[in-house]
Amino acid sequence: MDSFRRAAEARDSAAIEALLADDVVFTSPVAHKPYPGKAMTAAILRGVLRVFEDFRYVRSIVSADGRDHALMFRATVAGKDLHGCDFLHLNPDGLIDELTVMVRPLSAANALATAMATQFGRIADEAAANP
Repeated sequence: MDSFRRAAEARDSAAIEALLADDVVFTSPVAHKPYPGKAMTAAILRGVLRVFEDFRYVRSIVSADGRDHALMFRATVAGKDLHGCDFLHLNPDGLIDELTVMVRPLSAANALATAMATQFGRIADEAAANP
């Protein structure tokens, strides 16, 4: 999804949020449960933008029907090189209704978990302020 890719690479959180369905579900690489809802997903993605350095997409794969996308990325978190993939599913209106993130290696995933833990109070406040 080119619009998501451009928004993320530009660090444009408002443009990212505009692409999310109200009922989007975010599945994190460092949390056990999915996070439902546009407000929470947008707040998490803003937190990710704060902790990722040198973020860039390096490859994209699209399903034949155009509703499933895999966007492979690279970034740095707390000095650790991170490789990851955003898996996006689009609803019939073309909005993201599922966003699953996978990352590797384990040392970078652990750095991401630590960095996001420091963001989570702010994330919760942002989500609550924009229900």
